[in-house]
Formats: sequence, structure tokens, C-alpha cells
Amino acid sequence: MIDYLIAIYAWLKAGHIISVISWMAGIFYLPRLFVHHSEKVEVPSQTDRLFSMMESKLLKVIMTPAMLATWGFGLSLAMIPGVLDWSDIWPWVKLISIIAMTWFHFWLAKRQRDFELGDNQLTGKTYRIMNEVPTVLLLVIVIMVVVRPF
Repeated sequence: MIDYLIAIYAWLKAGHIISVISWMAGIFYLPRLFVHHSEKVEVPSQTDRLFSMMESKLLKVIMTPAMLATWGFGLSLAMIPGVLDWSDIWPWVKLISIIAMTWFHFWLAKRQRDFELGDNQLTGKTYRIMNEVPTVLLLVIVIMVVVRPF
């Protein structure tokens, strides 16, 4: 199995990068939709149903498959000997940040369900603030992988 992963290393890496970009695009955009949905849309209305449909499709058709692919490719890469040295600190910081990003994904999924049920309790300001979470996590993850400061 390890020999096979080594043989397709470049493909795994390309798949990982593509899936991360797809996941992050959604993770940045969905909270922005929530801002406008919470501030500008009357509930219930046709626009409310349109926003809910857009949010649902973004989450279920793009973000969740991209998150699963990110994890799959990432775990496959981590299994290749020599890719990671777990005695270093940087892979642990990256892993904690990825777990936090995954938590944020599920937090967004819960908020999407709240909108769908007409039960959103959060303000546009809250969604604007929460939209900064993935930015910070992305910075930490990229710095850990590229710079490897520890």
C-alpha cells in the first residue's frame, strides 16, 4: 500500500491542493451568504427559500465533498514515510488547525440548518466576525506547511 501511495504522491498532492481550494472557497463564501440572509431577507419569503437553497447546495454539493476529499488526500499523504516528522511541532499545529477548520465547517452546517428551518438567531455582525476564523486558520496552516517554523 505504501509503495502505491509513493508512486502516486504527485497526484495525491494535486488532489489535496484542489480539494483544499474548493473547501476554502465555500468556507469563505457561506458566512457571507449568511450575513446577507440574516440582514436583508424577510422570513418566510421566496428570497428566503432561494438563499436557503443556495446555502444548502454550497454546503452539500461543494463544501462537504471537498472537506472529505481534503481529509482523504491529506491522510494518504501523511501515511507516506518521510512526508511528516511527527516529532516536529508544526504537523501537530497544522492538525489542530485542520480539526478547528472542520469544527467550523460543522458549525456552518448547523447555521445553514437553522436558516432552512427559519430559526436563525444570529446577526450579520456575528457572521462577519465568524468569517474571520477560517482566515486565521488558513494562515496558520499555510505557514506551518511552507515555513515549518517549529
